[in-house]
Amino acid sequence: MREETKEPQVGITTKKSENFSEWYTEVVLKSELADYSPASGFMVFRPRAYAIWEKIQAFFDREIKKRGIQNAYFPLVIPESLLRKEMEHFEGFVPEVAWVTMTGDRELGERLAIRPTSETIMYHSYAKWISSYKDLPLRLNLWNSVVRMEFGDPKLFLRTREFLWQEGHSCFATKGEAEEEVTDILNLYAKVVQDLLAIPVLTGRKSRLEKFAGAEYTMTLESIMTDLRVLQMGTSHHLGRNFAKVFDITFSDKDGERRYVYQNSWGISTRLLGAMVMVHGDDRGLVVPPKVADPKVVIIPIFYSEEEKTLVHRECRAILDELEGHGIATIYDDREDRTPGWKFNEWELKGVPVRLEVGPRDIAKGETVLVRRDTYEKSAVSRDDLAASVEETLDAIQAYLFGRAKAFQQDHTTQVVDFEEFRKALQNTGGFVKACWCGRDECERSVKEETGATSRLISTEKEVFSPCVYCGDTANHIVYFAKAY
Repeated sequence: MREETKEPQVGITTKKSENFSEWYTEVVLKSELADYSPASGFMVFRPRAYAIWEKIQAFFDREIKKRGIQNAYFPLVIPESLLRKEMEHFEGFVPEVAWVTMTGDRELGERLAIRPTSETIMYHSYAKWISSYKDLPLRLNLWNSVVRMEFGDPKLFLRTREFLWQEGHSCFATKGEAEEEVTDILNLYAKVVQDLLAIPVLTGRKSRLEKFAGAEYTMTLESIMTDLRVLQMGTSHHLGRNFAKVFDITFSDKDGERRYVYQNSWGISTRLLGAMVMVHGDDRGLVVPPKVADPKVVIIPIFYSEEEKTLVHRECRAILDELEGHGIATIYDDREDRTPGWKFNEWELKGVPVRLEVGPRDIAKGETVLVRRDTYEKSAVSRDDLAASVEETLDAIQAYLFGRAKAFQQDHTTQVVDFEEFRKALQNTGGFVKACWCGRDECERSVKEETGATSRLISTEKEVFSPCVYCGDTANHIVYFAKAY
């Protein structure tokens, strides 16, 4: 018989609807995604989180390599003189820069910035490597981390002093080629977020005030979190020839004339993991979309005697072998110092999409009990069709999570025509407020100062439906505003 033992407490103690911030932190820590570091503002990525990042990384890496983009690595530190070369870029990052000023007890001759982003260190090399149109396009991607020191309230995954990301940097002979890539990468990011993480996005262009420092323009993808704030999920920047002129990145065209290249930079980061927690998690913990889950299935044995134990273990191992043979990442939790109920709670907390419960009665019936993590729906499935049933269920969970998040986004997107409606929508509904805008910086600043909402993106929709939401003058753009992380 199973020996009863006193088990430690497991589970989330804060309700998502009552204290979203505490709930989020509790889920991240208790599901073993991350932990705090002794260095203030830094975090530890635990294996469970890193495995999800690896799946995002693997998908994106395959896609960019199909496009001829190669991976490279550049130094962690950047000489101050290089960082200062493009002043708009430098001034945009200088409050966040961490400086290396000494080695041992000796002061350095020039300060070294710990990489806040890699434009300047890379473009110094690009200027040496590019001489002819035959050297173009040059398209490199980095998988690295960056350090940005200034922030108010640290938040695991969302706002820490170091985070993991990819950053791509491209050079082209023509503006048309560069702009084509900006859109292509933006669409690829949308595919990562929507297809893998089951989070719907809106895409569009940032305003002049919100664009990346040093860019000609920035394209963005944005998503609503379930606390009704919006998170920027990734950006694709067209740099024009701004950095090319500063770093003298030129090439000889087919006629022998020297020309400046056109450049892009683009990136997504591990803040996507934070978005996944906020959008899909519930009061029992993490909910991981099947396409990035590892494991996707957990098998829990249930027995009450030594005879049943032998029978159930044999069946569980057969199921494990079968599912892994179908390429379904599965774990068999055969720990005997934990009850089945405790295991149910633990694996729900960790967000495993499917739980299989295997007991002697199920075996006798030729069935296995299958439980979905997203809806808690429990069903008995035929043992003969188990692998197919699991695969169908995983697909159904992925689709359900996206559909639920999409409906939430639609329910919390409000179209308004004047500033009074704007305020009410922001207060009563939250999320995105869709409005028309004249394009003037003053109106954008005033909206932010008076409501706390920023312009998240300028829509590609052409038909304005009202005057400017703030000043009442003729509008030129449709903009989605929101309070954001």
